[in-house]
Amino acid sequence: MKLTVLCDNNARIDAYYLAEPGVSYLLEDGDARILFDTGYSDVYVRNAAKLGIDLTDLTALVLSHGHDDHTGGLVHLPPQPKKLPLYAHPAVFGRKRYHGDEIGAPYTVEVAAERFDLRLSEKPVQLSEHLTFLGQIPRINDYENQYPVGERLVDDQWQPDFLPEDSAIVYRGAEGLTVITGCSHAGIHNITEYAKQVCGDERICGIIGGFHMLTVNRQTEETVRWLSKLRPKNLRPCHCTCFHARAAIHSCVPIGDTCVADVLEF
Repeated sequence: MKLTVLCDNNARIDAYYLAEPGVSYLLEDGDARILFDTGYSDVYVRNAAKLGIDLTDLTALVLSHGHDDHTGGLVHLPPQPKKLPLYAHPAVFGRKRYHGDEIGAPYTVEVAAERFDLRLSEKPVQLSEHLTFLGQIPRINDYENQYPVGERLVDDQWQPDFLPEDSAIVYRGAEGLTVITGCSHAGIHNITEYAKQVCGDERICGIIGGFHMLTVNRQTEETVRWLSKLRPKNLRPCHCTCFHARAAIHSCVPIGDTCVADVLEF
């Protein structure tokens, strides 16, 4: 499986790709060409063009959750030969706000259904021979996902948003599992444990994506303690993982850098 970073917060010097605080990865597994998230804007499309990557023949689109730094680029996705299957949690197109600003997806579910072949599921879904969308992540510990991120609209009522739709993708390889996340609002520990359960494999080779650690706190400390035992050989916290959190992780478990245009082989 090949993962190409089309959008992330960071770009390498002298490479001249565009970065923004968002996520978009192209996953290629056999004949499957799956776009995972679309960032805020058209940055992922422009970077793909510079990389010589054709985004007009995708086999599927997957959304990790409904925030606009992962769904905003939907409006810029190039036309496809046929209605593109879109995999996500059923709550992904719900309205969201933060301090009064709308931060949800650019489409309602009705509009999205006009453009995409919606395959919304709370259950895990096999995307390709080796890739699985995890669906709704069980929240099993007491230190992750403890605080809401703004509000979401449910039955015409605004309520604290704990991102029930937040999900991830897992790659099952010969040496074990690689977890690929958007923001990990559900908690990277929760996500990884569920990936093990879904795949029936305890071996974690790698984790890449946002960990949603914007400061060093109890969640960071407990995550570092857990990762110190897990010790995945390919660990790449990025996007919404602040420098101090990454430094705390790196002090115990070596982490790799992640930048736009990086290509990772699994």
